[in-house]
Amino acid sequence: MGQQQLLMIVLGIIIVAVAIAVSILMFSVNAVEAKRNNITGELVHLSTIAQSFYARPLALGGGGRSFVGWVIPSQLRITANGSYRESVYSDSVVINGIGNEVVTGNDSVQVKIAVFSTGYKVSIIR
Repeated sequence: MGQQQLLMIVLGIIIVAVAIAVSILMFSVNAVEAKRNNITGELVHLSTIAQSFYARPLALGGGGRSFVGWVIPSQLRITANGSYRESVYSDSVVINGIGNEVVTGNDSVQVKIAVFSTGYKVSIIR
């Protein structure tokens, strides 16, 4: 083989290695983003449950214009996407979602939602 052919083989191997490394990185980033979106979707679902509790009268098992007494349903506390924990106040609920997808090192995906009587605000922590 000539020197030019060996150089082309080495160059081809380098290009393939770089392509594989980039594709692995893109897959990892996409998996983290998908997990974050799934957690956000579940948090929005939990916020609608909390808002319906707020609007329901006390006589019907609701909060009577208060979030006090609302808890995350036990079957939704831990899901395939992550775990959820609530902090309940009279005029709002803050729900933290921690995913089971590791972002960097030991850090997992983490999203927080603040629920009010008329809406909610999503904050991406990690």
